[in-house]
Amino acid sequence: MSRRFRGIALVALAASLALLALAGGPIPETLAVTPDLTVVTSSRYEVKPDEARVAITVDLTIANRLKDTVTRQFYFDRAYIAVMPGMTNFKVTAGTGTATAVVESKQATYWLLRLAFGSQLAAGKSITFRLAMDLKDPGGAPTRPIRISPTLVSFPIWAYGSSETPGSSVAVTFPADYAVQFDAGKLTGPKAEADGRRTWTATGLPDALAFYAYAVADKPGAYAETPLTVDVGGVPASLLVRSWPDDPDWAKRVGGLFERAFPVLGTRIGLPWPRTGALVVQEAVSRASGGYAGLFDAAAGKVEVAYYAGSLVILHEAAHAWFNGSLLADRWANEAFASWYGLVAADALGEKVTPPALTDALKAKAIPLNGWGAPGETPVDSEEYGYAASLDLARAIAARAGDPGLQRTWAAAARGIGAYQPPSGAPELVDTAPDWRGLLDLLEADGPSYGDLWTAFVARPEDLPLLEARTAARADYAALLQSAGAWRLPRTIRDALRAWQFTSAEEQMELARAVLAQRSDIEADAEGQGLTPPETLRTLFERDGLLAAALLEAASERTTIAAYAAALNSRPWQLDPVRWAGLLGVEPDADFAAARTAFAEGRLADAEAAAADARLAWLSALEMGQARLVSAGLLVLATGILVAVVVVVARRRRARLAALRPGMEPMASRRDAARRTSDRRDALRIGSTGRTFRPYRPAGAGGGAPSGSTPGGDTPGSDTPGGDPAADGRLADRRRGFDDDQVDGAGPAT
Repeated sequence: MSRRFRGIALVALAASLALLALAGGPIPETLAVTPDLTVVTSSRYEVKPDEARVAITVDLTIANRLKDTVTRQFYFDRAYIAVMPGMTNFKVTAGTGTATAVVESKQATYWLLRLAFGSQLAAGKSITFRLAMDLKDPGGAPTRPIRISPTLVSFPIWAYGSSETPGSSVAVTFPADYAVQFDAGKLTGPKAEADGRRTWTATGLPDALAFYAYAVADKPGAYAETPLTVDVGGVPASLLVRSWPDDPDWAKRVGGLFERAFPVLGTRIGLPWPRTGALVVQEAVSRASGGYAGLFDAAAGKVEVAYYAGSLVILHEAAHAWFNGSLLADRWANEAFASWYGLVAADALGEKVTPPALTDALKAKAIPLNGWGAPGETPVDSEEYGYAASLDLARAIAARAGDPGLQRTWAAAARGIGAYQPPSGAPELVDTAPDWRGLLDLLEADGPSYGDLWTAFVARPEDLPLLEARTAARADYAALLQSAGAWRLPRTIRDALRAWQFTSAEEQMELARAVLAQRSDIEADAEGQGLTPPETLRTLFERDGLLAAALLEAASERTTIAAYAAALNSRPWQLDPVRWAGLLGVEPDADFAAARTAFAEGRLADAEAAAADARLAWLSALEMGQARLVSAGLLVLATGILVAVVVVVARRRRARLAALRPGMEPMASRRDAARRTSDRRDALRIGSTGRTFRPYRPAGAGGGAPSGSTPGGDTPGSDTPGGDPAADGRLADRRRGFDDDQVDGAGPAT
């Protein structure tokens, strides 16, 4: 949006407007300086667009306020009136006599018209005249103050009369189908005429020479449309230039400048063409553009450019294709860089422009740019200061950032990337365009400081504490980043910094510093114990809103490390037999290994439990060894007693069995039997071998009884009584088997 430069359209001529009179008779031909000759007028302006003129009719009542004396008489026969330059078709009519109107001289700001009365106006007398003249459209530059056409009408309005003489009036009549506004002067209306025309009036003027107005009217209707396509960084940009049908020069001038400017702007700004549909560039008047020479409506995709707008206004509006509220949020920032890039384009295109200057007079009316209100809501002085000051600020920013710094800032803003990005990973996006705070953060992300410029131009008094808090918070954040190393700070800290919620940011950074301090202690303690810290603390630290939980985790990890260290310290320097016995069946080293694994995996409870098991094993080894040795002794004793009891019981059982079997010698008495028959063994020894031989012949063998036996009697050399051969044979077998195994001193057989 560009403010209309009134100096282009209008020239204040009230100071040059005068009704001058020459005294008649002997009075020297000098200008009257007192209201001795008073003039009251009724001026009517009838707008005739189809004829490219305004018909002006001035009814004058001229009175001679002087009084004759005895010796002198006073009269006037002419007067001089200043009219607008370019007036034509002067015609004077009077009630009596013949009056004339002739241009006496021409100045840049007025023409001096001589009005001859055609008779003498005596003292105390008055006369009436009607002066008719035409104000025509001179053609030429679109910025000319007088334009009268079927589409647009703009012209100044003067009142005529003598100085400090009340009672004059002005009426302005327009055709019915025109939208009319008055940029200067106060007229009431409209009043509908019988033919449909409308009239605005200003009556009872206290001083006609102090009155000034400027009318602008346009006739709504069809536009002449000119489509254009411009290559902007390889992307076709569509334009639709809409001009008034009777103003083809505007379409050529404005459309051509947009067409040449867009490629330059795209390159210097560093962003692609931001629109998908066509951008409408439409001719307008001040009324249609809110009193401004240009107005960019991003939502409607339309930019209105006043018919009189100069090159800087046009280039300023062209830059608004990027800076229109979608890239930057604040008005001052969009106007600042639209103006700055407008000047950049003007220089590249060779357009001679005059930017608004921040004069001492404007500085005296300075406002913080954060207090620059919406269009139409700000006093004119503040508007002029806002444009000039914001342009100066943009110049200063561009000087520090350079094109690369500005282009990085615009690229981040266009992608929704906020400041304070993490060192790795996907960029963190924000939902809105950066305002004065976000813009400062983005500019300083990889560049110099701009805080002094924000203090001088942007900040309101209530914003200054925020700037101070920001300085401290940014320093703390930089130090925290250094301390965190590879660990990523939680996004909530960065979000608070981006939102300039510095109290919240500082509170979170304090928690983060506490966690990082614990991290250092944990790493040192864990290394001393041969432990690997788990990832749990880092995970909690990096997640949003879990710094307090991370502190609790750090405390738990230190507790676990302490428990592990206490378990290690309970291990004896060496194992004696008693402790060795106490550790049978348990493996403290395996428990320690399990504790290390569990700690590295973040299972702190399991790690503490395993360490506790190992500690308990070491501490109870002596007591357990002593108990086990005592138990072992008691077990051996019990075993001996049990064996003895078993032996006794076995013997008694064999004795009982022997008693139950008559004629059978118990197995337990074989050794006694062997001793009883020792004499017989000596008798049976054969040769010198020492082998005991016990001949045996079953009953009936050899066809008869052995020699030396008697039927029915005992066998010689036998202990067995005779009588039952079968019993004798069984007993012989039993004895043979026993003797073969039990007889001592047997030698090899021969």
